[in-house]
Amino acid sequence: MDKNPGRRGFLLGGAVLGAGALITACTSNEPAAQASAPAAAPAAAATGGNDAPGDKVVIGFSAPAADHGWIAAIAKNAADAATKYSDVEFKAVEPTNDINQQISAVESLIQAKVNALVILPNDGEQLNQVARQAMDAGIPVINLDRVFPDKLSFRTWIGGDNYGMGVAAGHYIGKTLKDKGVADPVILEIQGIATLPLTQDRSKGFADALKMYGFKVTAQQDAKFTVESGTQVASNLLQAHKKIDAIWNHDDDQGIGVMAAIKEAGRDEFFMVGGAGSANAMRDIQADNTVLKATVTYPPTMAASAVKLARLIAQGRGMSDLLEQEVPQSITLASATVTKDNVDKYLPLGFES
Repeated sequence: MDKNPGRRGFLLGGAVLGAGALITACTSNEPAAQASAPAAAPAAAATGGNDAPGDKVVIGFSAPAADHGWIAAIAKNAADAATKYSDVEFKAVEPTNDINQQISAVESLIQAKVNALVILPNDGEQLNQVARQAMDAGIPVINLDRVFPDKLSFRTWIGGDNYGMGVAAGHYIGKTLKDKGVADPVILEIQGIATLPLTQDRSKGFADALKMYGFKVTAQQDAKFTVESGTQVASNLLQAHKKIDAIWNHDDDQGIGVMAAIKEAGRDEFFMVGGAGSANAMRDIQADNTVLKATVTYPPTMAASAVKLARLIAQGRGMSDLLEQEVPQSITLASATVTKDNVDKYLPLGFES
């Protein structure tokens, strides 16, 4: 999963988005309608819903360099979503991990007077000002995942739920161990980067869910979101614990290294849950021939949804399944638990590590 400290999932406006589908609620500053006066349906609903053609719009897109499976999937999902609409011109700038270069790239999109901007910032705080410049210029910004601290810097935020990932992993592990009648289990946690808020949110959610079953984390170590560190950390933990009941690995990309260490050690007395929802992990779950039995999602399909939202906002439309006339201000994705029982449903949404 992603390495940036600005990235975190939370629910601002009461809206929830599941992977691949917009299921939302909207808050509004408008007075409530009188009971005797039914709300008018959005105009888009009468003309075929959200996908009905509208005014031609240019959507700018900026994201970090695709040096990580999840980030690569973000860029692909955004570009693929744009091709589905004849009324959208997609204008992506060169991806970069350099803060100043990304600021310059976003400034070029502002100067080009695009109709909307989708931005996954390298760092939300450091790109906050350039996003505010876009908003001040009348260009709505769809803030993708790593949040800008100033709400005046974005029209809509859409992203994942890191705390929810931990909760999902904790419930799967807790229930599985309870059902097996395991008492005082050895539960290990392999984090991404321990100092990041996103990692801390995941760990808190995991601990909170385990507590509901009377369990706690036995040992915890971070693996820096890399395959190499995943191998090293997993090897150290396997050597330190001669008996293990369950492992939660926060990130399926670093999980490649974790699985390599487990295979090298020849250990299989425990089960493991992954994180993010990579296609690699899902194929292992589908085959059911390794210790990996589940993964909890942090879907990169959010980029496709961000493009869809940018299109609607730029066209002055709302979401046809909602009574409100405007796209919600905030949407938080749910974290799904993928197991062998439902993996066929989620595999098409997985990203390649």
